[in-house]
Amino acid sequence: MNNAIETHASNDIFSEAFLLGNLGAPFILGMAVGYFAKKMLRTALFVGGAIVSILFVAEYYDLININNMALENAASSAAEAAKESGSFLLDRLAVFTSRGVSGAGGFFVGFKLG
Repeated sequence: MNNAIETHASNDIFSEAFLLGNLGAPFILGMAVGYFAKKMLRTALFVGGAIVSILFVAEYYDLININNMALENAASSAAEAAKESGSFLLDRLAVFTSRGVSGAGGFFVGFKLG
């Protein structure tokens, strides 16, 4: 005496296969990419900060002369490259999933955790 309404697996949005394929896996992939992106951003900022600090020390000891405008232009171009990289990752995650919300949400969670 089974009174439950039988539905086809492809029409059931609460089925395990649908939720895992459309929400779970893209979210986990997005979270992994976001976590990696934040760790790489932090590493790049650490290395960039070390390089700028070494340049400032070398300038202090009159080994080199730093042009402030050139340093600002280099920082601006590095920030623009980081912004383009982040938008590329989000665009790629949006293409990976049918709706894109799950992957992008996972990216932001992973970026927050990283």
